[in-house]
Amino acid sequence: MSAITDPVKGGFRPSMLLYDTRYRSMTIQIIALVGFLIAIGWLVSNTAQNLADLGKPLGFSFLWEPAGYDINQRLIEYNSQMTHARASLVGVLNTMLVAFLGCITATVIGVLVGVMRLSKNWLISRLMTIYIEGFRNVPVLLWILITMAIFIEVFPQPRDFRGEDAVASMSLFDSVALTNRGIYIPAPTWFAGSGAVIAVFLASIVGMVFFGKWARKRQEQTGEILPTFWIKLAIFFVPAILAYYILGKPIGLEYPELKGFNFKGGFYMRNSLIALWFALSLYTAAFIAETVRSGIQAVSKGQTEAAAALGLRQGRITSLVVLPQALRVIIPPMISQYLNLTKNSSLAIAVGYMDITGTLGGITLNQTGREMECLMILMAIYLAISLTISTVMNWYNDRVKLQER
Repeated sequence: MSAITDPVKGGFRPSMLLYDTRYRSMTIQIIALVGFLIAIGWLVSNTAQNLADLGKPLGFSFLWEPAGYDINQRLIEYNSQMTHARASLVGVLNTMLVAFLGCITATVIGVLVGVMRLSKNWLISRLMTIYIEGFRNVPVLLWILITMAIFIEVFPQPRDFRGEDAVASMSLFDSVALTNRGIYIPAPTWFAGSGAVIAVFLASIVGMVFFGKWARKRQEQTGEILPTFWIKLAIFFVPAILAYYILGKPIGLEYPELKGFNFKGGFYMRNSLIALWFALSLYTAAFIAETVRSGIQAVSKGQTEAAAALGLRQGRITSLVVLPQALRVIIPPMISQYLNLTKNSSLAIAVGYMDITGTLGGITLNQTGREMECLMILMAIYLAISLTISTVMNWYNDRVKLQER
């Protein structure tokens, strides 16, 4: 009786890279990658050679030359005798400031508008619809210019605060001055012991986060709902307030005062910064509102009806049933809106706000004539900021997504 055996498989042959399905896809990808790298290398080499022929060899030494220009809004120390690199850093911080403030404000407004868009009140729902459609269908540059014009025309001049016949007055117990040049608010002053107060404040934030996790886990195990909002509020404020008074009030406030033709002291936010911040926030909030509305509507009505049948109040239904499921739909497109807001901040030059586009991509580029280098650095900075936002939001998306059991 003869036995049937499998045919002996041959060894690896180079022809298998093209004709064997196990290797063919990888071979094609490697060939495509090599071709792409060769094309990029040729492009870079050709560009560098052309720049050298024009007498402008590729280099970044210009960054350490004196900038020779002032920047009106800055978060760190800067003067015109500092380098272009320092001016670029000031521009980066200004861009990140607008992006940070804009993302937070747009999120708050967008969530509120998106929820009110679903209101059963006909008037509220229609007003939110008008807001959304109005902002979404008008270019953001126009909203920036309109907001800037409103700040210049509506708010009083600093001289209107002077004298007994003043037609304008400061707000919030004479601590905030709203003018057509910008807003002046109290600035903190630091004394001995202020570091300890800040450390206690940061520890309070960490404690608040850990308490929230503990309360959520306890609720899942026992079903008992604790008043987490008030407890978190106490954890957030009470330790820092106690440390502030025990250490002898080591943190003070410097209030703005009218001296001469303008206010002095405090923290100054230029009207260009405020106009850009508000315009980008309101514009992006319109898109976020539609994202929130679609995310809430993606949750089956049977979920809310079942929760109501269990006796949950409407607020609990929204926070415990609707939003956790809606976040799966809301967060991914929300990332795109944050990125759009950050990139739209490059329109800041229209109102005179000196962000990274206005400094490195504007004055520095024109003064040095280093177009290629400035644009390469500018693209790398925006790419780094965008990738950072995407990484943080994707991490948050993984944390809040529903886990299958």
